[in-house]
Amino acid sequence: MSASQVSNARLPRHVVVVMDGNGRWAKRRGMPRNLGHRQGQKATRAIVEACAQRGIEALTLFAFSSENWNRPPAEVGTLLALFLESLHTELAELHAQGVRLRFIGQREAFAVELVAQMHSAEQITIANRGLTLVIALSYGGRWDLLQAARAVAAEPVIDEATFARHLALDGLPEPDLFIRTGGEQRLSNFLLWDLAYTELYFTATLWPDFDGAALDGALAWFGTRERRFGQVAAGA
Repeated sequence: MSASQVSNARLPRHVVVVMDGNGRWAKRRGMPRNLGHRQGQKATRAIVEACAQRGIEALTLFAFSSENWNRPPAEVGTLLALFLESLHTELAELHAQGVRLRFIGQREAFAVELVAQMHSAEQITIANRGLTLVIALSYGGRWDLLQAARAVAAEPVIDEATFARHLALDGLPEPDLFIRTGGEQRLSNFLLWDLAYTELYFTATLWPDFDGAALDGALAWFGTRERRFGQVAAGA
């Protein structure tokens, strides 16, 4: 299915992605892992642009999980340096395209410089009305639930809507489509509340090779899904 055909199909409002496979991509080519992460950075740029072009409202990327801190320090340093570099080099273009940036996760885990850059990027793009790009950094689904539970304990009435207002994705449409690259088929502690009725799409394609055509394949698959949300299927 072409990009033009996808644009006329039933599109998800909110796509979330676990970007897996950078290290394996590099290993298969006899390269160091950091080059895989750099190639993955290029893929990220392309997918953000593709989602914006296709009229998707929100894109959430799992860039660095709370568990990723357990990786070798050199690799963690590379990942964070690449992210800071991206903020410096990509912000102006994202802003020009009307993209609104938002970061979720445990910011206190990061260096002061990075936290300041994240806050600045959010403020610069806060009025944009194009694609909302959410970057999950030092994020874990269990952490998200725990911090929401602590906050909601002070509420006079506790229901699903009240609880959801204290979650990291508050204010955004619930995710419609979850994409995980790299062949693994698990959520990996990502958006555990929010993915309750999300369509789950797994592909063996490694993240650096996931391009606009691969995205269109996922969107076309989504268009075939009958989303019942617990109700009886049409004609059943």
